[in-house]
Amino acid sequence: MIFVTVGTDMPFDRMMKEIDRWVGETGRKDVFAQIGEGGWQPRHMPFVEFLEPVEFKKRFAESTLIVGHAGMGTILSALLHGKPILVMPKKASLGEHRNEHQTATAKRMMELGNVNVAFDETELRAKLDQVDDLRARDPIGPHASGGLVDGIRDFIFQARGNNRH
Repeated sequence: MIFVTVGTDMPFDRMMKEIDRWVGETGRKDVFAQIGEGGWQPRHMPFVEFLEPVEFKKRFAESTLIVGHAGMGTILSALLHGKPILVMPKKASLGEHRNEHQTATAKRMMELGNVNVAFDETELRAKLDQVDDLRARDPIGPHASGGLVDGIRDFIFQARGNNRH
């Protein structure tokens, strides 16, 4: 199953319209979408506006591919579960988000080789046509490394003017 998610902040009609068009043209029956509240509604695939956390986790675990916005929660969940992921960043310039952080996130995660990225509808369509070839990275661990935790702890203590040692 291909699980499409737009996150919980707001709908992502631009992405959903292109995916729905692709599903209609290809006749795929293995796509399910969580579209957000108040958005445009797909005609060619089953969807819900919102999934309860338990159902979301179940859909996520059962999927073979995640397609979604470039939110860190979605990206980290895919990496944690070893799922291939295709993201398209929401753009503040189009009224889809508050700022352009998803574009920066997508660029950085792409540089690291963690995600497949489509920056617009044309790229999304091209990548959707190749979804069966997308592969996952090795799963990440469920906890931060000790070095990262120590670094954050040191930063916090230094910012407070305290000395940890």
